[in-house]
Amino acid sequence: MTSTTPDPLSGLDWVKKRGMGALAEKMGFEWVEFTVERCVATMPVEGNTQPVGLLHGGAYVVLGESLGSMAANLHAGPGKLAVGIDINATHTRSATSGRVTGVCTPIHLGRSLTVHEIAISDDQGRRCSTVRITNMIKDAPQG
Repeated sequence: MTSTTPDPLSGLDWVKKRGMGALAEKMGFEWVEFTVERCVATMPVEGNTQPVGLLHGGAYVVLGESLGSMAANLHAGPGKLAVGIDINATHTRSATSGRVTGVCTPIHLGRSLTVHEIAISDDQGRRCSTVRITNMIKDAPQG
């Protein structure tokens, strides 16, 4: 697969310039790596938990969707917009402290559809959730 950016730093610059959105900012996301082939971001458990102290399942999905959608938009390129059309998540462990890390890799990068898998692990490297997202690529709105 070829990246539309020449090196990982330019991908990080692109995503930081574009912004992560208000929800991701409120949840404390931090971008670590960003290319078409691999995107990584972290999120704190604290502040994103259920009443019983476990990281909320929806928080895993927000991290996964943010990574997958931003990766699809980088792949889509200028003048295009990638929008999510399907997402699913399987939670296999509960994080209760520290940070979780999402690693997003493409399964399919096409002209009209992308599919990404996001593996989300705790500080000990144990997988907590696996998210898969499909994005449709369309022309960006004018203006």
